[in-house]
Amino acid sequence: MTERKPPGVSFETWVDRQIREAAERGEFDNLPGAGRPLAELAEPYDELWWVRQKMRRENLSYLPETLVLRKQAEDALAAALRAGSESEVRRIVADINEKIRDACGRPLSGPPLNLVPLDADQVVRDWRDRRSSR
Repeated sequence: MTERKPPGVSFETWVDRQIREAAERGEFDNLPGAGRPLAELAEPYDELWWVRQKMRRENLSYLPETLVLRKQAEDALAAALRAGSESEVRRIVADINEKIRDACGRPLSGPPLNLVPLDADQVVRDWRDRRSSR
């Protein structure tokens, strides 16, 4: 359907003709979901529906930088508490603290960061307490 609308023909008539001819050629036969109701018809209107569908189809996700960093800090703390040695705990804490300090020094997208570097000594104490309680 790359042809242009002829002059003097109303747009609606031209479009209707294009659709009718495509249907006659069978271009609408065997389309995915034919004969079934639209899946999201009962859901509330979302103007970004196509973005969400594309991201779901492509298995993509997006979080603002601040939320990503909060999740990384949470995961780092959990990893530090499961670590096998004190040096590993301190390395994990140092890595996430570097990211937190870097983020605090520049503007980030998303909600406020509200995150401070972890206290490495406190994390080591918590790690030791968990190991001794096993």
